[in-house]
Amino acid sequence: MERMTVKEIVEATGGRLLCGEEGTPLNRISTDSQTIQGGELFVPLVGERVDAHRFIRQALDAGAAATLTAEHDAMEDIHPWIRVEDTKKALQAIGSYCRGRLKLPLVGITGSVGKTTTREMIAAALSAGFRVFKTPGNKNSQVGLPITLSEISEKDEIGVLELGMSMPGELTVIARIAQVELAVITNVGVTHIEQLGSQENIYREKMTIQDGLKEGGTLLLNGDDPMLCQTKAKDGCRTIYYGTGENCDYRAKEIRLEDGCPVFTAACKGQQVLVRLKVMGRHHVGNAMAALAIAHLYGVSLEKAAEKLGEYTGFQGRQQTFVRNGVTIIDDTYNASPVSMLAALEVLESMSKAKRRLAVLADMKELGPEAKHFHREIGEWLQRHPVEMVFTLGELSSVIEAGESCLHFETGDQNGLYEKLTEILRPGDCVLLKGSNSMKLGEVAKRLIGEDGK
Repeated sequence: MERMTVKEIVEATGGRLLCGEEGTPLNRISTDSQTIQGGELFVPLVGERVDAHRFIRQALDAGAAATLTAEHDAMEDIHPWIRVEDTKKALQAIGSYCRGRLKLPLVGITGSVGKTTTREMIAAALSAGFRVFKTPGNKNSQVGLPITLSEISEKDEIGVLELGMSMPGELTVIARIAQVELAVITNVGVTHIEQLGSQENIYREKMTIQDGLKEGGTLLLNGDDPMLCQTKAKDGCRTIYYGTGENCDYRAKEIRLEDGCPVFTAACKGQQVLVRLKVMGRHHVGNAMAALAIAHLYGVSLEKAAEKLGEYTGFQGRQQTFVRNGVTIIDDTYNASPVSMLAALEVLESMSKAKRRLAVLADMKELGPEAKHFHREIGEWLQRHPVEMVFTLGELSSVIEAGESCLHFETGDQNGLYEKLTEILRPGDCVLLKGSNSMKLGEVAKRLIGEDGK
């Protein structure tokens, strides 16, 4: 947050300074009193269980330079206290204020599956021609995005933002704050169907990314997705498709896997370039094509963009591959949906050099009333594409039927699962770990890989 002062925060939020100096400089925003480093604006959010107003003094004592408050009407303190009606809405107003000061172009990404990987690949491809800012971690929500926007510096030349969504209307709020020039929708799946009711509702919510798409902007769509291939951008914006089909403006062809990693030719507006990825799975072809399309649209050399994509080795917990004691471990534990689960199993199936292939599958969450049906479909796939052993973790995963070689562990029994794996695994094996983040299968992956993850 460059050159921001308390006075500007008051202006951005429409708040009232209760005490302290309006010229006090601020270097970042924090919503967590335990991570204060010094010089922050502390934003006490009111959650379902905890009201962070009670941590204001702790944050100021730890070094925060100022704080918002929605509970105090008067205060005497050397630190600036800014009275606002709602701290969350005030934070979003600060995000909009920061966005208004930015001159660089912003790319926004949403979708049911693959947002983070696509974000990382787009940033990698654009880095061949720009200094790129990208969403740090998972700061893609109504709270995270305003903080993300405040962290963009004058040295950055283009920004790549992940825009998340878990409830109706949320993406509209986020998109209007972000005000992107180019919006990407990776796909429309069934993640969050529990909150949104149907895939059609999810589609409509994903399309609200256009509520913040600037006039004359570009909507980049996955032309292979059955719900997006016929979709058009709102009036005043252009539509571009990427994927593998004939309908795609940016198209991958001659696709093959080498040791599980995609190799293909990217056809981009009359140009062709060979792409070799270091991440495993055919599904990454689409992510890479989105990245190449955006790089090309912003004038980056396709050859150089492809080189940068070839250097990308994945994101923590998303199909990262490690070898320990002769065992290949595929850590894909960050999250899971039916589409990403099948994609991960296809990667495991492609590991032809493995002596044995083992799948460790935990529950896929937020799938609504049809959750068990989606898990049964995973079992049906495994019956057609058998692997040597399957381990399941959680109540929903218990319905995955994969033959006699399937072992089940109850929710919370990560330790029992780990002990059984270490007993069974031997050199030459390849083991995939995949499940929703809340299932904490990542704890098992970390122990198999080694606590340092190296």
